[in-house]
Amino acid sequence: MTGPQPAAVYTHGHQEAVLRSHRSRTAADSAGYLLPELRPGQALLDVGCGPGTITADLAGLVGPQGRVVAVDTSAEVLEQAAGHVAGRGLSNVVLERADVHRLPYRDGEFDVVHAHQVLQHVADPVAALRELRRVTAPGGVVAVRDVDYASMTWFPEVPALDRWLELYRRTARANGGEPDAGRRLLSWARAAGFAEVTTSASTWTFATPEQRAWWGGMWADRVTGTALGRTAVERGFAERDELDRVADGWREWSAAGDGWFSMLHGEVLARG
Repeated sequence: MTGPQPAAVYTHGHQEAVLRSHRSRTAADSAGYLLPELRPGQALLDVGCGPGTITADLAGLVGPQGRVVAVDTSAEVLEQAAGHVAGRGLSNVVLERADVHRLPYRDGEFDVVHAHQVLQHVADPVAALRELRRVTAPGGVVAVRDVDYASMTWFPEVPALDRWLELYRRTARANGGEPDAGRRLLSWARAAGFAEVTTSASTWTFATPEQRAWWGGMWADRVTGTALGRTAVERGFAERDELDRVADGWREWSAAGDGWFSMLHGEVLARG
């Protein structure tokens, strides 16, 4: 890659309410489409690894003889990932700071390159995919999964959640991202020059009392206590008291005995 590249802007921030969500993720619920591609001994790059829960699962699947490099832009998050990896007793993971637009790795260095919920936060996802393609070996695969916020649906129909979704999508786009990235992955991968792109989709659903309490409580905290709410107020998209009402809407939804929430994720396996 040559010349300056647009910076990634992470709309959520790295506060505890955000990492609470990220720490719940596993390879099974977040990278199931990739798992059939994994083999012992592969070299794998995990871009935007966060607190390392998916990374650790992937490292276990490529085995102790497989090398895993996990990167993120946040030193604080990488410290958490290091603790998680150590707690799992894994010795085949290296954690490093890196930007998806300027990866410090050789051409073709990795058999598998994985990025979960990354492209929605970058200003030029096609350029990012070209960089992922550059560091992938011939015959290797780039695996990308991103949510599509416009696909989110729920019951009961709490009006405050409609306002939450509107605010999130507006704030993410003001930060230069694309909150409805999931539906665009195929188009972006083709524009990045991949010869073969296999698409799929999967969902997360929250409907049990425990799931509703966790998901609704987490988003109530994220609306009022993370970079998302702060940016929405600073840009004039919402007043502080409106964020409190949106958070109350999440608590109302989570308390509903018949509450249901689902969200779609686009997925691509890209080669060549």
